[in-house]
Amino acid sequence: MTGGALTGTLPATVRWEDGRLYLLDQTLLPAQTRIEEQQDLQQLHDSIRRLAVRGAPAIGVAAAWGLCLAVRDKQALPREALLAALREAGAYLISARPTAVNLAWAVGRMLELAGALPATLDAAGIYSALCAEARAIQDEDVALCAAMGEHGAPLIGDNTGVLTHCNAGAMATAGIGTATAPMYVAHGRGVKFRVYTDETRPLLQGARITAWELQQAGIPTTLITDNMAAHLMSQGLIDLVITGTDRVAANGDVANKIGTLGVAILARHFGIPFYVACPSSTIDLATATGAEIRIEERGAEEVTTFGGVRVAPPDIETRNPAFDVTPAELVSGLITERGIVRQPYTDNLARLFA
Repeated sequence: MTGGALTGTLPATVRWEDGRLYLLDQTLLPAQTRIEEQQDLQQLHDSIRRLAVRGAPAIGVAAAWGLCLAVRDKQALPREALLAALREAGAYLISARPTAVNLAWAVGRMLELAGALPATLDAAGIYSALCAEARAIQDEDVALCAAMGEHGAPLIGDNTGVLTHCNAGAMATAGIGTATAPMYVAHGRGVKFRVYTDETRPLLQGARITAWELQQAGIPTTLITDNMAAHLMSQGLIDLVITGTDRVAANGDVANKIGTLGVAILARHFGIPFYVACPSSTIDLATATGAEIRIEERGAEEVTTFGGVRVAPPDIETRNPAFDVTPAELVSGLITERGIVRQPYTDNLARLFA
């Protein structure tokens, strides 16, 4: 079954066509579906920063194409000047969001390719090679999502209640998502289950995107506010938790959207399995533990306003960490394209992905 058949008629998050880069502006979902051409690197940086494109895999794919965009109009430069401009563009894109490892991973892969190209290759050849590599990164993400779906689908049986947090679906990837991939595959096989979708404050990615996405695919979905999860667990409505992640440390610690840690703690209390779906591009063996992951702090306006209306007192102090870190001991397993990885994560991740 193809990704398109599984996800219905969802728009592509990232598209490269005739040398031009197009992104779906996810800040407008579900009310509007707007595709915006990225005219230059500054616009792409802003799109990543303001979450027009979001989700660790999708950001990585967008950044790979962004480097093609960076050299598209610079092919008249000498080779060394072109490569220098490429490195500068890569550093600029990485600065847009620090927590999701796929961004730096994709940029690093593109730069490594560029540095290894034959010295005889001219600027047009470099551009062509970069475009081929970006296409490979995007195609690989589609395949990784499908494989995670195959490995994770057996976790979902008939009458299972599945809780997910934030959006780790098709809108966060080039394929059928990470956390949602098992759901799409199970649904395609006729399994009858229900997804409980956390709204995910403050930006409501769960409400605006995950609930909409699953609804479009015909998967029974119930939207809840974040502080309802414990109650539903206590009522026996939730049997399984699957979330995505923006970075997995070598010891299995997981950085994901703020609120994930609380869900994991609740799941442990109620004896509910807590799984994290992560492609190899999100596994960061160079980071030993979650304590070393830099957590992005976003603007106060995301906390002090709701739907564009201010709901907090003027001049109130705020905190707005975009992510938290869930310790490995709370994670039942990591759903990867190579199978479900379980404890001890340090040994098993290194064995599979070193």
